[in-house]
Amino acid sequence: MGWIKNKSEQVAGIEPFHARKRFGQHFLHDPAIIQRIVSAIALEPSDTVVEIGPGLGALTGLLSASSEHLHVVELDRDLAQRLALEFQGRNLHLHVADALDFDFAALASADEPLPLRVVGNLPYNISTPLLFHLLAYSHVIRDMHLMFQREVADRIVASPGNRHYGRLSVMTQWHCRAEKLFDVGPGAFAPPPRVTSSMVRLTMRAVPPAPVSDPVTLGRLVAKVFSHRRKTLRNCLRGWLTPAEIVAAGVDPGVRPETLDLGQFARLSNQVGAAGCHWAEAKPR
Repeated sequence: MGWIKNKSEQVAGIEPFHARKRFGQHFLHDPAIIQRIVSAIALEPSDTVVEIGPGLGALTGLLSASSEHLHVVELDRDLAQRLALEFQGRNLHLHVADALDFDFAALASADEPLPLRVVGNLPYNISTPLLFHLLAYSHVIRDMHLMFQREVADRIVASPGNRHYGRLSVMTQWHCRAEKLFDVGPGAFAPPPRVTSSMVRLTMRAVPPAPVSDPVTLGRLVAKVFSHRRKTLRNCLRGWLTPAEIVAAGVDPGVRPETLDLGQFARLSNQVGAAGCHWAEAKPR
């Protein structure tokens, strides 16, 4: 805890920093929350850790102390310079880059243990597209501990029939076992956001929950049906599958997409592939 306490003191040669709204910056500073996050991650020294958006480094210090292999991805060049100064000589690899474009698989080519363990207090304005970007690298990631706006976290972990259940729920849970760990109030951040945040653990699945012939088709299908979530499947999938083909997949064409589980989505996806549907023209939201 000593490192956390010292974060409240100005480091020699580093000027105070003010959060930039355009980057959606809300810096985590509550020592109890920071320690709770580190405890939840339960790092081993041999773990390869990737922190997204380290900010002022409040969490970075403890991650560095717990792991011998730490990468941080920071877009703000001024913050990156501060981190480089503060952590010089320590086991930190700094990547000045946009996480939305970052090639996380490139870290797999380094002579370090894999898979990756990803940590981050994500900017709310990019959290959903960033999560989808990370899911594309599930083959090199072991787990992720990420901070989201609570509303987004509720969507990630939602079950079929829940009002929050949607595309984000299905596609995240297809790749991961999702668990909301705890909520974090606005006062834990500076400046405080206007919403409550939630810490989420995403553990990558070794095998998918159900077999699909083409994951891309699955993604297109899920995007299509949830763009019309209040309609029945019969109407959502018009032009893709006939009611008879939906029944052949073992699904009732009269139900709404928010009631389907992962296995049912998998069967529908395989049916779309078998039917030779020209789904490529679909434009998911």
